[in-house]
Amino acid sequence: MAAQPAWALLPIQHWTQPSGAQVWLVDSPGIPMVDVQVAFDAGNRRDPADQSGLAAAVALMASKGVRASGDAPAQDENALGEAWADLGANFGAGADDDGFSYLLRSLTEPDLLAKATRLAARQIAEPSWPQDIWQRDRARWSAALKEADTRPATVAAKAFSAAVYGGHPYGQQTSEATLARIDVSAMQAFHRKLINACGARVSIVGALDRAQADALVTQLLAPLQAHDAAARPAGSACPQQPALPEVAALSAARTIDIPFASAQAHVLIGQPGITRRNPDFLAVMVGNHILGGGGFTSRLMAQVREKRGLSYSVYSGFAPGLHAGAFQIGLQTRGDQAPEAVKVSQQVLAEFVAKGPTDAELRAAKDNLIGGFALRIDSNRKLLSNVANIAWNDLPLDYLEHWTKRVEALTANEVRAAMARMLQPDRMVTVVVGGSKP
Repeated sequence: MAAQPAWALLPIQHWTQPSGAQVWLVDSPGIPMVDVQVAFDAGNRRDPADQSGLAAAVALMASKGVRASGDAPAQDENALGEAWADLGANFGAGADDDGFSYLLRSLTEPDLLAKATRLAARQIAEPSWPQDIWQRDRARWSAALKEADTRPATVAAKAFSAAVYGGHPYGQQTSEATLARIDVSAMQAFHRKLINACGARVSIVGALDRAQADALVTQLLAPLQAHDAAARPAGSACPQQPALPEVAALSAARTIDIPFASAQAHVLIGQPGITRRNPDFLAVMVGNHILGGGGFTSRLMAQVREKRGLSYSVYSGFAPGLHAGAFQIGLQTRGDQAPEAVKVSQQVLAEFVAKGPTDAELRAAKDNLIGGFALRIDSNRKLLSNVANIAWNDLPLDYLEHWTKRVEALTANEVRAAMARMLQPDRMVTVVVGGSKP
């Protein structure tokens, strides 16, 4: 695998169906199984601010029942669970900041796959929205949020997100209050408005050729397309969601100290970072690996843990999305050591942004990342994640083919320049939560 590019072994096919749905396929015939992701522009960033959690609620309710349709009877959550168990298949839904996705995994034996696809199609298009189940699960969710707020890590994450993102939708927080404003009618409206067959991006990895994959997508989206057609005038264009503002850059450094009775102080340092489509993405990925993403080989680990013993672990990372997801340095330390740990972390960051990596650091990072590339695509599920990344971010179909070559070609100056374009060490948010003994 390491000797040949992934593209040469597993080409990605792409086409658009008459409905407008786009399909990306890797025909991987080695195992009689298929993994499918159906993604929509309906993630958390589309939640109304006073109903944060709405997209996640819609995803949660996808498995709670389907209404009767034609000759198919209604099924509650228990019946759905039993049906999937009988098929030996899996289906689920989820929402992240940017997108809303359904995931299907099934054997490709024709009868089993047809049944799994029909059942998944019903859950996508015909959820029953049982009121009593939503009230039960909302209560559980609210209790979990309340309990999470007793943890310093949660308090730190919320304060950091609010400070970094400001009023951008990425910074919206789901709370007991926002969940209380979400009812069945709100979920139905969200689903009707944002889950449209014409806007689907379907990624498929498995033992299906193009004709079989196209037929699967047609069957999977047929009920949803029928609902779309009934809701919109004939010949109308696919609904386009409004553009959202970009995350605003920070104008000055800011420190937020939050008292909390905890044995350890939780420290987060960061700022808005990078979009996934940014041409600097690979250079920044390599740079971050050296700075704090490479575990015990990283600079932050060497200076904060190994040299000074200020923290058991320290890391840095980017959360790239359709908008500039946060760059973050995180660690835990004794309360009395927090000021020194913050100072050392800031110094390491500033020096790295100013000077970039050494040749030895860059070589080691390349060897680690390139050597581990095969592990990124060594299963259908992992490969699906990579294909979905290409689909969602409009990356070239040969992205995987050239990944290792592009990483290998990066120079120390290119990594330094990319990190300097992304990061402003003198304009970062620093959040320190806790450190006093309980």
